[in-house]
Amino acid sequence: MKSQSFFESGLMYAVIESGSKQYRVSAGDTVQVELLPIEVGKTVTFERVLLINNEGKLTTGAPTVPQATVEGDLVEHIRGEKKVAFKMKRRKGYHKKIGHRQELSVVRIKEIKG
Repeated sequence: MKSQSFFESGLMYAVIESGSKQYRVSAGDTVQVELLPIEVGKTVTFERVLLINNEGKLTTGAPTVPQATVEGDLVEHIRGEKKVAFKMKRRKGYHKKIGHRQELSVVRIKEIKG
């Protein structure tokens, strides 16, 4: 049995960019990205595709792959887990606790074109 590397697997996947973050996606995946200004149930098209692996054939972009898109359905809008930032200066009586919850959109990937 021949061992395959991660990049030579028969799975088709793409690396997309959304909200200045990169995500590795394939058809059927569910991804949480930064909040998108689209209604729930609508189709989302990601045009910033940085890499496509089509059954071992890699296509990289400079910076993006031309005419490549990734389509998905917007499932819901959620809020991420709470992150806590605690600031303190010792011996000064100063402390401040700040919480943050990121607004996220859940996208189910339908298709990779390219």
